[in-house]
Amino acid sequence: MKIENQISDAVLAAVKELYGQEVPENMVQLQKTRSNFEGNLTLVVFPFLKISKKKPEDTAQELGEYLQANCKAIAKFNVVKGFLNLSIAPAAWVELLNEINANPKFGEKPVTENSPLVMIEYSSPNTNKPLHLGHVRNNLLGWSLAQIMEANGNKVVKTNIVNDRGIHICKSMLAWLKWGNNITPEKAGKKGDHLIGDFYVAFDKHYREEVKELVAQYTAEGMGEEEAKKKAEQEAPLIKEAHDMLVKWENNDPEIRQLWAKMNSWVYAGFDETYKALGVSFDKIYYESNTYLEGKKKVEEGLEKGLFYRRDDNSVWADLTKDGLDEKLLLRSDGTSVYMTQDIGTADMRFSDFPIDKMIYVVGNEQNYHFQVLSILLDRLGFKWGKDLVHFSYGMVELPNGKMKSREGTVVDADDLIAEMVKDARETSDELGKFKDMTEEEKNEIARIVGMGALKYFILKVDARKNMLFNPEESIDFNGNTGPFIQYTYARIRSIMRNAKEQNINIPASLSDNAPLNEKEIELIQKMNDFSAAVAEAGTNYSPSGIANYCYELTKDFNQFYHDYSILKADTEEERVTRLVIAENVAKIIKNGMELLGIQVPERM
Repeated sequence: MKIENQISDAVLAAVKELYGQEVPENMVQLQKTRSNFEGNLTLVVFPFLKISKKKPEDTAQELGEYLQANCKAIAKFNVVKGFLNLSIAPAAWVELLNEINANPKFGEKPVTENSPLVMIEYSSPNTNKPLHLGHVRNNLLGWSLAQIMEANGNKVVKTNIVNDRGIHICKSMLAWLKWGNNITPEKAGKKGDHLIGDFYVAFDKHYREEVKELVAQYTAEGMGEEEAKKKAEQEAPLIKEAHDMLVKWENNDPEIRQLWAKMNSWVYAGFDETYKALGVSFDKIYYESNTYLEGKKKVEEGLEKGLFYRRDDNSVWADLTKDGLDEKLLLRSDGTSVYMTQDIGTADMRFSDFPIDKMIYVVGNEQNYHFQVLSILLDRLGFKWGKDLVHFSYGMVELPNGKMKSREGTVVDADDLIAEMVKDARETSDELGKFKDMTEEEKNEIARIVGMGALKYFILKVDARKNMLFNPEESIDFNGNTGPFIQYTYARIRSIMRNAKEQNINIPASLSDNAPLNEKEIELIQKMNDFSAAVAEAGTNYSPSGIANYCYELTKDFNQFYHDYSILKADTEEERVTRLVIAENVAKIIKNGMELLGIQVPERM
């Protein structure tokens, strides 16, 4: 049994015996003892004062005496005002270390047949351009959240909704028809998503030129600047052609549909390469071209049930004023759908496909209002998880030179970023001499692991709700709060373990109760024990950053220990074996923790 549980049970027994009253378990508040006081764990006594009818110091003294006499985990205690500081017996720490050592997935809860099913949506790309830095943050957060929810004992389904229809898709299609000369990704020597992205940028360039010419014409005819610009944006021949193409697509025009399917297939092949490089995947992918029709059906059903209403112009709306919001458009007057309609359709399809208990949407914070409305609408339509859907709202990624604008072709491309990170990892590792005695293949693989670890960790260590500034140079640093620092520490421990094996040092499955422990070793065992709480808290708060910062703190503590104490050259055989067991389990928890972030750790560096 964990030390905290032993103490908690003993405190409950103490309160009953000393004061004749049973109290709930959540009244027992244990926390780490502050560094300027003696002890390992501190019991907050104030909740028991009404029961004891005594001063805080006297209550703490009585509880301390009872615990020392009746709980084998307690070696001694001291009282500071209303706080009872408890020193844990060495044998209890050894017992805890043996528990950690015996469980390959210590701190994580197993998934069972009866586990709740959590669906997590992330990525949500458009098929008119490649993935960019913003998508990178989205995908990394979504993947990590999926691992964390599973580590908390949930079944998880990872899902994606691809925005594969609409005017933005038609812009790329029209540009390819006009200026593509039947180019293909193979002919161009480019990934398909990049090729299509080029045509999206090309459309915008030509469209701007048309608008500029029309604005000049309209202003020369006496129209005001603002009115001229608005009219030019609507009357430009290119945008009219794109809208005509969209109408044809909606009417299932065979040529347009064939072109759409061909160009989208190029994009999907490109996306798959990027997803593979990022180390993310999905259990189920939905497509907006399928879900928007389902959404229209659900809205019509809601209309028949009186959940929504139709205006004189034939548009369909939801009245949310009783919920403190406004009225929300669900179908335009011409019967076409909006994003909200599509999300309702997607939810309907997902609910039919899976017995969802919780739905989590990983989407940027600019969509906070959208998901507030979606939750209300899904609840009205009878989805059992609608009211409690989670919008995992995250901030934008900013660059040193400002925000990204994809139509202008100034986006930080995901593929370029990945390639640059791996290249920088290779160069930095070479400079620091970390590639000694390795083949070229090993060097490339470790550079990939380190480069991707640097990228992922830098993004995931930041509280997801905050905007962040991404700085590649800062991320690839083998010191400080970075992925490479943690990876290097893991590789160092694995090297120690290989050396121990070469020296034929036998590491037992469990240590004896009297195994020697110093204060630093106890601190490391206590820090490893905290992994359970870190995983649980990350699951409750949907917070990958909590796992990232835990891994950093554990790594930092181990490095301080390694600096102060020799492992393989310990003074006694017992000390050496104990330290090897501690080191091996620190490495295990680092590896498991980093896996929750989607980060690999190399066996050697």
